[in-house]
Amino acid sequence: MTPMQFSFGSAFILGLMGLAFHRTHLLSGLLCLEGMMLSLFIALALWTLQFESTSFSTAPMLLLAFSACEASTGLALLVATARTHGTDRLQNLNLLQC
Repeated sequence: MTPMQFSFGSAFILGLMGLAFHRTHLLSGLLCLEGMMLSLFIALALWTLQFESTSFSTAPMLLLAFSACEASTGLALLVATARTHGTDRLQNLNLLQC
């Protein structure tokens, strides 16, 4: 395993651990998801450059487009939650209540 692969793998694992264990605010969860998507994007872009293949050259751009859609949906949910509940703390949200 090269140091570059180790650094991107550890960045992804750290984002996943932050998402799993530090769930107090919705914004922190969204930032962990963005960190995971960024590490995947950079790793996929470097992987396609390493193999010098044109067949996989659109994959990083497709991942970046999905990441932008995920970020906009997350921010819309964050704004809606902050408007209705007044905070983004996940302990204050009750999914059974309308």
